[in-house]
Amino acid sequence: MEIPYGFTDKIKINQHAKPALTTQMDAHRAALLILPEKAGAAAWKQLPYAALLKLRFQRQQHRDRQAARLVTDLPNDNATHVILQAVDPKCSTFELLTMARKLAAKLRERDPASVLLQFAGFRPTDIRRLTEAMTAALLAAVCPMPSYKSEPDKPAALNRIAIYGLKETLDLAQVRAEITGNHLTRWLSALPANELTPGEYRKFVAALARKEGWQLSFLDHKALARKQAGAFLAVAQASPIPDAGIVHLRYRPRASAGKPKLALVGKGICFDTGGVNVKTAKYMNGMHEDMQGSAVALGTLLALSRLRFDHPVDCWLALAQNHIGSRAYKPNDVVRACNGTSIEVIHTDAEGRMVLADTLALAGREKPQLMIDYATLTGACVYALSSRYSGVFSNRDALHGPLTTAGRDSGERVWPFPGDEDFDEALKSNIADIKQCTLEGEADHILATRFLNRFVADGIDWIHVDLAASSHKGGLGHIPTDTTGFGVRLTLNLLLQQQILESPWS
Repeated sequence: MEIPYGFTDKIKINQHAKPALTTQMDAHRAALLILPEKAGAAAWKQLPYAALLKLRFQRQQHRDRQAARLVTDLPNDNATHVILQAVDPKCSTFELLTMARKLAAKLRERDPASVLLQFAGFRPTDIRRLTEAMTAALLAAVCPMPSYKSEPDKPAALNRIAIYGLKETLDLAQVRAEITGNHLTRWLSALPANELTPGEYRKFVAALARKEGWQLSFLDHKALARKQAGAFLAVAQASPIPDAGIVHLRYRPRASAGKPKLALVGKGICFDTGGVNVKTAKYMNGMHEDMQGSAVALGTLLALSRLRFDHPVDCWLALAQNHIGSRAYKPNDVVRACNGTSIEVIHTDAEGRMVLADTLALAGREKPQLMIDYATLTGACVYALSSRYSGVFSNRDALHGPLTTAGRDSGERVWPFPGDEDFDEALKSNIADIKQCTLEGEADHILATRFLNRFVADGIDWIHVDLAASSHKGGLGHIPTDTTGFGVRLTLNLLLQQQILESPWS
């Protein structure tokens, strides 16, 4: 399986301290010029073709006082297509990324080989934010997605972004790594279920691990049975091909010995029928993306590897399908997870928390300081937040602040939910240690977290991300596709900007 997750690696990004000259503008077929709202004369003077562009922009504002964007072509040999955008530098990161996505989409229509990007009239800190947002959006816009059409789209021509008006050279490595990780996440998530079976998924991950220098081990049905991982195996037992299992990847950079360890865990249900409690057509459609949590974990590991993250990382991918059949697990079955907890099955469409239960318990045996899991887990979280935000939960209340900050600063917005112990009352079983879920549906996203908490070992800081924003019509933030790959950018901010691995939160 060939996945072009490194597509944007070939795009050169040149940075220039001085404003662009007219001759440099003339060499490009497309340009994106960014000014502050109510830009002064000094800012306008920095732009090539300043007098012409200012005149056209003022004419547009005369017709529409609220106009903040000019789209025009220059009278040069290339007929350079120019988008001039006025920006409030105080806008939120999400608003900035959303605007950047729309600008990048307009440029993508022209499919230029190079884009000139210039800023004028901003403070250095504002320029950094703007550069990161615009660069991320331009790169995300050209990432190819799976296509099985007889005449597939041509790859984007973009091979160079020339940035002018910078006060200092910027380190854009995190932007590049995030886009690469996000692209991998989106590509995998968009693959049809007959292409991305658990077996094919594992083969791809094995090839990627060899390329990236990760250690890989795989727990198949027999290995999981030896570990008494009954929750995972209950979901997998109806599959006609025994290709389900748990992939364990190890990233061990030099000089990481003794540093706090990170575990990334992802739900990888490659297709979810709902099992015996079968989904209706409306809700079964799109269930090939029920593995997006595992793709986020994998994409995050790839991004961290590209950035040479200096902590050891374990990545656990719970790969399976939730099939219908004579061997499928049923409501009121009782199974036992590998940590000894007995579980009464209530609804077979709550399979995600079943495969995660054993995966979290096994990941905990490696004694990470911090464990983050990602899952398209509950409709309740979508009902609570829509697909604009994702829900976050933690066994450490002190982490709610950094989580919210990371969501705001990265533009992948999250909102924390409570996880008080009295929610456990709803999960009491008369026959087992815990119910898998309830049938009432009340606060299922919270009850799912309380269920998962039973499989997180004491002493581990734990974050659960319910990916309500994994799919959003029209794209989200700087990402142009309905499949958003939400979570990679958030996690990089948590680890690199919020530095949550630097101290225990217990």
